[in-house]
Amino acid sequence: MKSNLRLLSAAKVICGALITIGTLLFLYGFANGYSNVAGVGYGTVMGGVFIFIMSIFLVATEEMLKRKRSGI
Repeated sequence: MKSNLRLLSAAKVICGALITIGTLLFLYGFANGYSNVAGVGYGTVMGGVFIFIMSIFLVATEEMLKRKRSGI
């Protein structure tokens, strides 16, 4: 369980930073008319969300396998 919390904490920090940077890039590109920068920002946000969802799925899968092995 300790490793699951560490993985979720790391994913939270990394994905939070990616989403923040992506949002800032998107807003900058959208406000100033730079469509390339807005696209990079949008992609960064989607990447951060994807990494976070995959880490939650990984932790849930590990938890289910541990419960199955222990017979709970």
